[in-house]
Amino acid sequence: MEDLSGFSMLELFRLEADTQTAVLSAGVLAIEKLEHSPAAIESLMRAAHSLKGAARIIGLEPAVRVAHAMEEVFVAAGKGLVTVQPEHADVLLAGSDFLASIARADDALAPDGPWGERADRLVTQLAAIRSGRMGQEPPMRSTPPPLIPQVPAETAPATAPPSPPHKALDHGDPVVRVSADSLSRLVGLAGESLVEARQLPALVAGLHSLRSMQGKLCNTVAALEEWHRGASLQDPAASTALLGILREQAGSVLAGLSQRCEEFASLAGRNEDLSGRLHHEVISSRMRPLAECIRGFPRLVRDVARSLGKQVRLEVRGEQTGVDRDILDKLESPLSHLIRNALDHGIESPDRRVAAGKPPVGTILLEARHRAGALMITITDDGEGIDIERLRAKTVANGLVAGPLADQLSEQELLEFLFLPGFSTKDVVTEISGRGVGLDAVHRMVKAVGGSVRVATQPGRQTVFTLQVPITMSVIRALLVDIGGEPYAFPLTRIDHILRCQHADIRSVEGRQYVDRGGVSIGLVLAPQILGLEPSASPPSADALSVVVISDHGQQFGVIVDAFLGERDLEVRPLDPRLGAVPDINSASLLENGDPVLIIDVEDLVRSIDTLLTGRRLKRVEYAPSPEQPSRRKRILVVDDSITVRELERQLLLSHGFAVEVAVDGMDGWNALREGQYDLVVSDVDMPRLDGIGFVSLIKADPERKDIPVVIVSYKDREEDRLRGLEAGANRYLTKASFHDETFLQTIVDLIGEPTD
Repeated sequence: MEDLSGFSMLELFRLEADTQTAVLSAGVLAIEKLEHSPAAIESLMRAAHSLKGAARIIGLEPAVRVAHAMEEVFVAAGKGLVTVQPEHADVLLAGSDFLASIARADDALAPDGPWGERADRLVTQLAAIRSGRMGQEPPMRSTPPPLIPQVPAETAPATAPPSPPHKALDHGDPVVRVSADSLSRLVGLAGESLVEARQLPALVAGLHSLRSMQGKLCNTVAALEEWHRGASLQDPAASTALLGILREQAGSVLAGLSQRCEEFASLAGRNEDLSGRLHHEVISSRMRPLAECIRGFPRLVRDVARSLGKQVRLEVRGEQTGVDRDILDKLESPLSHLIRNALDHGIESPDRRVAAGKPPVGTILLEARHRAGALMITITDDGEGIDIERLRAKTVANGLVAGPLADQLSEQELLEFLFLPGFSTKDVVTEISGRGVGLDAVHRMVKAVGGSVRVATQPGRQTVFTLQVPITMSVIRALLVDIGGEPYAFPLTRIDHILRCQHADIRSVEGRQYVDRGGVSIGLVLAPQILGLEPSASPPSADALSVVVISDHGQQFGVIVDAFLGERDLEVRPLDPRLGAVPDINSASLLENGDPVLIIDVEDLVRSIDTLLTGRRLKRVEYAPSPEQPSRRKRILVVDDSITVRELERQLLLSHGFAVEVAVDGMDGWNALREGQYDLVVSDVDMPRLDGIGFVSLIKADPERKDIPVVIVSYKDREEDRLRGLEAGANRYLTKASFHDETFLQTIVDLIGEPTD
């Protein structure tokens, strides 16, 4: 049974209001589409009746009156006395919103609260619907879901109506509520139990080895007996009897040991099966259907489409797909933003759709499914797609890339600009788009749970956003590999594929090695070199190389490992915070034998590979110039997480004669700065792991490096951003528009002089 003993009456009402208002909203949207089935009317009537009774118990009189008035409308509709029309939907949705709002209000029970007046107006309008007099008063329109707020994405409130309380996937099963902390501890214990149980097969193997040794002992005794039979002894009969007893005892031990081995093997199998089922059940208890996250999306599509003068319907497939609740809670905001993005940027107006030969009603399809241990969510709209050439022009206009370089970018490279902070293809700022909280917020949220997001488009036909996130964050399916004699794990969700590469298939271009797969050239790198490990004592097989192919934001690499060790389900354990940010590693786990295994951070690994291939090297030899060559080229470190901006800055500085090395974020830049000597640093502001402000602060707080000039180059041109950078210690603060003139290069020369001494 459901244990509700720890809830107050008001909390219980809020729980019921969550569930019943969701039923009301979904039913009213069905009525708006002229779906007047008796079952739909009946469900609406029951929901309103339940809310009326619950509100009466706690003395919430305004809610009682509104719920009763809504119930009267649905009762009359059920009897055929009134036909609920689509134009009535605003009032009915306003009633549902009122009940949801008052349930959550802190002043719901206050005698002088604002709820009575709102309730009076709603009751009047609902009575007009019931009596067929709708239209004598201006209708109270439903309040659309709040639009995108101008706050950081991490603190942005959810935009959809409140979700119902956590329940199991099968809502007909009994539910027991437990605290999140308790359930998390239970998950951890179940994972440890699974690890412990997996050590039993190793013990079984040890017992089998012992049995083998005992068998050899028996053979030795038999041989000794044969030797004694042929030997000249004083008392051969006694010796023979003694040896016979010894053999009998050894045989008994062997038989008993064999029996125990069989029993222990059976026990180990049952124990592992039990632990596996326990772990599965605990993980399942954390699962919730995706429907709980997207319950308010039909209402969101209706209200936003109406405000934009568009006709749009939402289709959902796979809404019962299970997701860990921690991940589900983080999905609502990015999915809501992508839905709004499709409504505003993708779907055309009815007139434009008809002119393009499309039906006037646009379609947004949200589809969820499990694939290879991950949750795949696609949001597809059949709108006008993304204008690639307009996007190319926007990147130039926003100062993100120079015109000649923009002309060389591929479609996929251009689409990646959509995820930059503050980037928008809209020229006009509206409440729905162009407010500075763009797809970068979606990208950050998805990355925060170890997922990825991609976009594809067909101009004039559709745009597809694909999100891939873990089903659960407590256990992952991973590929174990051997690197330098140690096990490492690659999450399967972040692996494109694996392959065995023959030496004859490898080709070299400009000193870099590649292998072709399906017409695509994949750059090869050695895993020990990327991770900073000593090469393996045993070189890779002369026949073939083991390659893990990974990618991130259009960059694809083949990581050469020593061997594949197979797939495993690993319990994820965070690294000790005292270690700080460990490059290329995001967590750890334990293998069946208790040995630790590090789990690779694929996104970070791709950045490290990019750094190795396009800029500085992991190992570098520093030397003083010889007397014959007193002059030297001045060295500049460029730090930016955008490969496009990073490459543009590198080329500009190289063309002017400077020696340039690059780093992919603040942490990587700090490590590079500690390893080498530089005359100047160019840094972005918004970067993962360590942002530009923190990076500059580290430089200026270091006695050995505080005098190195730092130039911040950022897309942010607000005065407060400029002041933050300068207060941190930056010598100059430029915007990326400075690439189009001589400002960028002139600033560098002003600070450190010409490229050579």
